[in-house]
Amino acid sequence: MLVLDMISFQQHNHEWHAEGVSLNAIAEAIGTPCYVYSRAALEQQWHAFNHAFQNQPHQINYAVKANSNLAVLNILAQLGSGFDIVSEGELRRVLKAGGHPEKIIFSGVGKTTVELKAALEVGVGCINVESKAELERLNDLAILLHKKATIAIRVNPDVDPKSHPYISTGLQENKFGINITEALALYQRALTLPGIHVQGIAFHIGSQITTLSPFLEALDRILALIEKLKSLGITLTHLNVGGGLGVRYQNETPPDPKEYVTAILAAIQTMQKNAGMSASDLIIHIEPGRAIAAEAGVLLTRVEYIKTQGSLKSFAIVDAAMNDLLRPALYNAWQEIVPLNTKTNPAIPARTYDIVGPVCETADFLGKDRVLSLQAGDLLMIRSAGAYGFSMSSNYNSRPRAAEVMVDGDRFQVVRPRESIQDLLGSETVLTL
Repeated sequence: MLVLDMISFQQHNHEWHAEGVSLNAIAEAIGTPCYVYSRAALEQQWHAFNHAFQNQPHQINYAVKANSNLAVLNILAQLGSGFDIVSEGELRRVLKAGGHPEKIIFSGVGKTTVELKAALEVGVGCINVESKAELERLNDLAILLHKKATIAIRVNPDVDPKSHPYISTGLQENKFGINITEALALYQRALTLPGIHVQGIAFHIGSQITTLSPFLEALDRILALIEKLKSLGITLTHLNVGGGLGVRYQNETPPDPKEYVTAILAAIQTMQKNAGMSASDLIIHIEPGRAIAAEAGVLLTRVEYIKTQGSLKSFAIVDAAMNDLLRPALYNAWQEIVPLNTKTNPAIPARTYDIVGPVCETADFLGKDRVLSLQAGDLLMIRSAGAYGFSMSSNYNSRPRAAEVMVDGDRFQVVRPRESIQDLLGSETVLTL
């Protein structure tokens, strides 16, 4: 995959820049920890997916959970993107950012009555149904509201994505989707419900997938089901192939968007030819999140202390922590960590450090066994942090969440200010009974 942060995040005069802006200057102006995003990188990767489809009817639905900042969503909305959401909060964010309701796909295994009602009222483009109970609830709500709910059924193809077990979603043991052996019966049921309009089929097998084979194995099973449905008179108008395309954090070699889309389209076109369908009979939906946002963002942090534990360990204690970037603690994930000042100081020898935060957990690390030349006060950049960084952050240890900054050319804007202690305390009260 093209490593976009090598384009939008580059070195000039021994300093790292985001597009035309010094990251040191951002850190000094805004403070740390701080997330910095590149507009150019977001746009370039979205276009990489869009252009890969060429003349095939399609809709790119950015997976909002990867990074839900309003500025990120607004940039993508301006490009004409659709959006994949999994909560009412994400729905409201997309709408506030300028996204069009008819380009919203509502996914998620546990949609509440309130969330389904909101989706129907604003007119989302499609609701991906994940259980028979959800289908029945949605039908009842649609009738009550005098609406027709447009749906796809999310089918679980029982395919191992060969990624981390916490982000695997396409196996029978996972909570997601309808078992592929039960999908036909649910389609037949859906066609009898007056509040339901059956439009599509969807699947999604996991995240951070770095080879094509799991995607194609799952797609083959779904395409066989589409053919079966068509033979029974059930014609679908869109196929949602999900997301999950991985990025390079360390040594991974995922396919780029063009390779990925080309392989998917080849399989679909073969099925369509065998079934007597034309390319325009199925609109292809795709849901990239990480593959658009990850390499478009970095996390800046400052070294507070250098600490050694005898001869066993050296620690660089920084002001970012697991509450700011959870992936290393949650998934044992590896992300590159580099000093912002690339000019080496011969008086400071390189050592092997664990990069750790101030949270009271041994799991509070951002990187282990990194060979770096460091001293207190140094600024560090954690790369490929644009996805599942801020969106998974929390106030654990009563720590205010980091600021977020968007860079556009030689300018930058704070798109979410750093939380204050008062922000944390303002909505709470002491007991007054």
